[in-house]
Amino acid sequence: MASTAKGRLPARGEQVRIIGGEWRSRRLRFPAAPDLRPTPDRVRETLFNWLGQNVSGWRVLDLFAGSGVLGFEALSRGAAWAGFVEKSPRVARALMANLELLGAESERFTVWTRDARQWLTAPPLEAGASVDLVFLDPPFRQPQLLQEALDRLAETNWLAADARLFIEGVDLAELQLPPGFTIHRETRAGESGSALLLREEG
Repeated sequence: MASTAKGRLPARGEQVRIIGGEWRSRRLRFPAAPDLRPTPDRVRETLFNWLGQNVSGWRVLDLFAGSGVLGFEALSRGAAWAGFVEKSPRVARALMANLELLGAESERFTVWTRDARQWLTAPPLEAGASVDLVFLDPPFRQPQLLQEALDRLAETNWLAADARLFIEGVDLAELQLPPGFTIHRETRAGESGSALLLREEG
């Protein structure tokens, strides 16, 4: 698929390391930004343990992409396709540059430079192309974005029947789960936590 963002790696910035799969131990740079905080190694390790380490053939969506490390991890572990939604043009260009640096085939990813809420209003996905896993890690201290994203995702018709949603960095007690979703696994660190939601078929 063609991407909507192109660019070069930032000369300076933060680094992130891929922890599993084909690109294990590869280090990537991304621009420093106030609300950009990559998912820590231990949280990613926990998530992919929950998922069984292998997501071969899955289609995944990184809705508040930032550094893109969750989508990179999924592609590294065999995902068929990853979509990255990032509203900052500078960060989106770095995402594209890192995917090119990793040698990811162009048909395996798409980068959209768009606000996630706008993207969810009219997702530009191919008809019938369902998504198996969605990563939801909105900017720090903006839990309303997560609730809004969950509510809109519940109304979509392109999630797989057994889709999974990974939410991160929030007070889980304050969230209202979408109809048909349950908390499959969760972990907490202080007042915030992460959880894997599972869509119940039927």
